[in-house]
Amino acid sequence: MAHASTTSAASLPGERRFTGLPVSGGIAMAPVRLLGSTVPEVTARVLAMEETGPELERLHAALAVTRRQLEAIQTQVAGRIGARDAEIFEAHLLVLEDVVLLDEIRRAITEQRVNAEAAVDAVINRYASALAAVGDEYLRERAADVRDIGHRLVRVLDGAGEPGDLSTLREPCILVAHDLSPSTTAQIDRRMVLGFATEVGGKTSHTAILARKLGIPAVVGVHAITRSVRNGEQALLDGFSGQLIAQPTEHTLFQYGQLRQRRVAFEERLRSLRDQPAVTLDGHRLLLAANIESPADMDAVSSSGAEGVGLFRTEFLFLNQPKFPDEEAQYRAYRTVAEAAGSHEVILRTLDLGGDKLPVGQSSPEPNPFLGWRAIRICLDQPEVFKTQLRAMLRASAHGRVGLLYPMIASLEELLAANSLLEESRSELRRKGQPFDETLEVGVMIEIPSAALIADTLAEHCQFFSIGSNDLTGYTLAVDRLNERVAGLYAPTHPGVLRLMQMTIAAALRRNRWVGVCGEMAGDPLLVPLLVGLGVHELSVTPASLPAVKYLVRRIRLSDSCELAKSALAARTSAETLKCCEDYVRAAAPELLVRGGE
Repeated sequence: MAHASTTSAASLPGERRFTGLPVSGGIAMAPVRLLGSTVPEVTARVLAMEETGPELERLHAALAVTRRQLEAIQTQVAGRIGARDAEIFEAHLLVLEDVVLLDEIRRAITEQRVNAEAAVDAVINRYASALAAVGDEYLRERAADVRDIGHRLVRVLDGAGEPGDLSTLREPCILVAHDLSPSTTAQIDRRMVLGFATEVGGKTSHTAILARKLGIPAVVGVHAITRSVRNGEQALLDGFSGQLIAQPTEHTLFQYGQLRQRRVAFEERLRSLRDQPAVTLDGHRLLLAANIESPADMDAVSSSGAEGVGLFRTEFLFLNQPKFPDEEAQYRAYRTVAEAAGSHEVILRTLDLGGDKLPVGQSSPEPNPFLGWRAIRICLDQPEVFKTQLRAMLRASAHGRVGLLYPMIASLEELLAANSLLEESRSELRRKGQPFDETLEVGVMIEIPSAALIADTLAEHCQFFSIGSNDLTGYTLAVDRLNERVAGLYAPTHPGVLRLMQMTIAAALRRNRWVGVCGEMAGDPLLVPLLVGLGVHELSVTPASLPAVKYLVRRIRLSDSCELAKSALAARTSAETLKCCEDYVRAAAPELLVRGGE
């Protein structure tokens, strides 16, 4: 599992610092433990015709063993951090029941006559790659869950042990790996693994979520870290600023001792703001809402101090199901969230997922789902499926404040077609005598450049815009930030992205529409003042990010933010804008940017 240490600590180089993305706060100090690859090696083998039957039996037996393993992990997680968090592994278990996926694996065995390991590896990788190409970052990171299942199933077929087995650890360490699967992370012994750093991953991955729940400092996206540190050398992991410091000096250790004390006090200050409004020093009110994916997330929304839900990703009701959820099932889920939000609004986003992961009759993934049949395109092509969801959303509006949001709108024609189906759904409910909010607001996601360019026209036919900054950046710059070769080109502060956002906001204001941002920019303290200055009315972020965003809003002035926005719109490069933003936040709330050594 881990590479043997061949170099004494005395012969290692001095202090080195590596920076990545902080996903779980905290500071840890311990020797490095390198974790080797948990990706199993798969050898394809051609089967004789008479071997396909026994190979199918072997596959079914392995599926049963894998299910028992995952159920055991789920039980373990429920006991350690709670039943709600153990629901993460429901998605894993559903993959094992995915009829379309399993049928493809069986066909590969019977028709292509390849061994079960090769069939599982090929099909799982194809599905994971298609899911990774979806525009929504949260959904893209579910690809890691699918791969986790595939690797575990292949290991069972091979007779290998648990992937990423950490049971051999005997001393506390900081784990360093290319990646950690959710199932490996869930089994971490906090006495032995004080923190971890990986080369890949994101804030909304299940691995990151579990790290936060376990209270383990974690940093992801640290380039080439497995080749830059060695087993046994001392390291300090800063989960607040996203740094791993190998061979820290005495001076660094002293500074981090002070930093730890300051962070504890700061976290208490953030908690004290839970029930305070997000108001700038000069009296400008901003609405802070939460992004969620299921009704179970409403406890976190409440504890964060969020004022409602700015984005409910409804597609998780559709993933890995043998058929579409019916109107009643959807209605119950939406109603639960609407009632839990009380007097606050809940924005329900209609289905936003690529066709390759839905039970809609496609037998193979699309070559480029990022530009393919997805989101509103699927809904408009399947009006009865769409109207089922629309009716469920409308019915939920009778139990709270509900708004409706269309994703991936690229043209006026799409918006008008969606509104027409919404009106049909309203008429059907009226005929049945089923109540709903006749004044329900309809919004458009601005995440395609064409939508930003015609925002003035779109604003005539909706009540609000929600800027999906992740996709707007990706589509504008033609960059997939999960592609390691081009991820460095992904820059939400690029002048082109900012001008599209400014154009959208200006068009909305002319039509007296409100504008929110629900992408990662909304939760990035560096960029919040810029968004305020651009004229955004609402920010929707993960519940965990909300306290820091509120703290910052309460320490800035609208007038200063407007000046910052002017400077950003006049900037020629993304780096120039980012520097202006960092200088602004450093003056207003330096504690949000503090790193070890400062």
